[in-house]
Amino acid sequence: MQRATPQDFSRVLSSMCTEPHPVARTAAERFLATNPGDPATYETVADIEREVVATLGELVDLSEPAGYVTSGGSEANIQALRIARNRADTSEPNVVAPASVHFSFRKAAGVLGLELRTAPLDDHRANTTAMAELIDDDTIAVVGVAGSTEYGRVDPIPTIAALADEAGALCHVDAAWGGFQLPFTDHEWNFADARVDTMTIDPHKLGRAVVPAGGLLARSDELLDALAVATPYLESRSQATLTGTRSGAGVAGARAALDALWPDGYREQAASIQANADWLAAELKARGYPVVDPELPLVAAEIPEETFEALRGIGWRISRTASDELRVVCMPHVTRETLASFLADLDEYDNT
Repeated sequence: MQRATPQDFSRVLSSMCTEPHPVARTAAERFLATNPGDPATYETVADIEREVVATLGELVDLSEPAGYVTSGGSEANIQALRIARNRADTSEPNVVAPASVHFSFRKAAGVLGLELRTAPLDDHRANTTAMAELIDDDTIAVVGVAGSTEYGRVDPIPTIAALADEAGALCHVDAAWGGFQLPFTDHEWNFADARVDTMTIDPHKLGRAVVPAGGLLARSDELLDALAVATPYLESRSQATLTGTRSGAGVAGARAALDALWPDGYREQAASIQANADWLAAELKARGYPVVDPELPLVAAEIPEETFEALRGIGWRISRTASDELRVVCMPHVTRETLASFLADLDEYDNT
C-alpha cells in the first residue's frame, strides 16, 4: 500500500486547528497508549490531566477549576448541557443561546432531548434582549459565545450570565477557539468577569496541542458530579467523561504546549495573529471588498463566487459563512507571507 502523507497547512485558511507545537508532538507520542479514562490505572497521565485543568483555570481566571480534557469542543458543549439537564427539575428542558452558537449545540439538543432556542444577533453577536424573551421556567442553561466560529465575535458574557442567574439556570460559555486569545484582550468573558458555571476551551486550537485535546471546565466539582456514572469493572469506580476510553496523547500534548507557551508565548502569538487579521482586512477593504471588521483573528469578506471557486480550484482551503462570505481564520500557521500569496492569487482571478 502506498504510504500516505498528511496534508500540510501551507494553504489552509479555514481551519481552527493548526500545526501542533513540536514539544506537544513529542509528548503525545510518549503517551499514545495511556487511558486517562481510567485514572486509577494510568496514574501518570491522570496527574498530567489535573495539571492541564489547573493551567486552563489560570487562562480563564478560575483558581480551583474542575474539568477534564475532552475530544474537542463538541464533546465539551454536549457535556455542559448534560450537566444542566441532569441538575434540572423539569420535564420540558430548554436551552437559550444566540443564533451564532456552534452546530454542536444542535447535536447536544438532539442527543439530550432538549429544546434549543436561538435568539437573533446584533452585529454578529448575541442580542441579550432577544435572549431574555426566550427564557422561561423550563430554561436550564443560557449560553454565550466567546469567539464565534463564523465571525470571531465575543458575546456580552456578564449580561448573559446575569440572565442565567435570574432564571436559576446554568451559564455556559463556548470559548473553544477564543479562549487562548481572549486572555490578552480587554474583553469580559471569563469566570472572574461573570458568574459563569461551565466553559469550553480547546488546547488543540490556538493552544497548539495535538488533536484531539479539547477542554471542559466547571466552577466546582459538584457540577461535574452531575455527570458521574459507575464503572464497576475498572480500578476507577466512576467517571464523568462522555467517551470513556481516551488517548493520553491529547492530555500530554496539551500539558507540553501549555508548559512551553503559557503565558508569554501565547501573548506573542495573540498579537501576531491579530495583526495578520487586521492587515488582511485592511488589504481586502483597499481592494473594495466589503469586510466584517475582525474582533478576533478571523476575517470575513464578500468576494465574487467565481473568484472563490477559482481560489479553491488552485488549492486554497477556504470556507464560507452562512451568508456566503469568504472566511479566513488567521491561525499561527497562517503567516503574513501566506496571506500575501493568497491576495496575489485573489487579484489575478478577480481581474480576469
